[in-house]
Amino acid sequence: MSRFYFKFPISILTLMETIELTSVQIEEAKFFLKRGELVAIPTETVYGLAAPTFSPSVSKIFALKNRPADNPLIVHIASFSMVKSLVSQLPKSFDPLTRAFWPGPLTLILPKNKGVSDLVTGGHPTVAIRMPAHPTALRLIEAMEEPLVAPSANLSGKPSPTTAEHVLEDFRGKLAAVLDGGPCTIGIESTVLSLVGEKPILLRPGAVTRRQIEDCLGVSLPENSHCGAPPSPGMKYRHYAPIAPIRLIDTLAPLANQTNPFLLSREPTTLSLYRPLNSKTLYAFLRESDRIQAKEIWILLDPVVLSDEALMNRIKRASE
Repeated sequence: MSRFYFKFPISILTLMETIELTSVQIEEAKFFLKRGELVAIPTETVYGLAAPTFSPSVSKIFALKNRPADNPLIVHIASFSMVKSLVSQLPKSFDPLTRAFWPGPLTLILPKNKGVSDLVTGGHPTVAIRMPAHPTALRLIEAMEEPLVAPSANLSGKPSPTTAEHVLEDFRGKLAAVLDGGPCTIGIESTVLSLVGEKPILLRPGAVTRRQIEDCLGVSLPENSHCGAPPSPGMKYRHYAPIAPIRLIDTLAPLANQTNPFLLSREPTTLSLYRPLNSKTLYAFLRESDRIQAKEIWILLDPVVLSDEALMNRIKRASE
């Protein structure tokens, strides 16, 4: 069906239903991207809204997502040769970190090459880059022969998408295509680590943990003390939030007088609207709460959840 649409002028594509591509339809996805259309792509973390890094079509991402212009984008690469077009200099810690965690869910903040536009970097002198581990994303970037920016493929502020269907909930009919690579295996955004200052700084926790980075580099990471405009996505604006308010609890006792509450908990309960809480499922269930019009969401913070820095970061941001 996707090839049928190729017979029409590009300007008409915006009037048609978003095309759902399978993971093998790399050339079709490339077709749209090369012509300035946006394509949602899978990664191991969340689905991203992709555009070529050095293309004017990057501006479409901000318009479609309603994303503030000072919120920087993460650039996705498929080979180390692509780093040269993005970064002006590499610190010593770059090699051990990338050997250990690339491809994978680690984003590095580095001094940008002057050829990278301020639109991509949110006006910062730095650029955020990572090499995703999802084979479909890597094949597409390789086929494009250039890096792709790919912020989460959702309306700004909403829970991030971890399936192609989540993308369509927000953007059906509003973007050219969704490249379906199946459910995301990690389910939350990448760890973001700044390598710009004297010491690495963890700006956003993720699946690559603070302890793993410290063990890799042989240093202790300071707590994020960044002031001013944030150089990383996910630091300034409201994120990951469902429509219903979220109430954080440390015991199920407050639910005794509630009628069928929507509960996220690591431990099973007999409640019919109980959903199992972990990093992989959080966004999917927050989106479900929107679909069923839940009036309130309860999240049980047991010791295991409280010890998960990345999961707690997303829960706190969603409940703000």
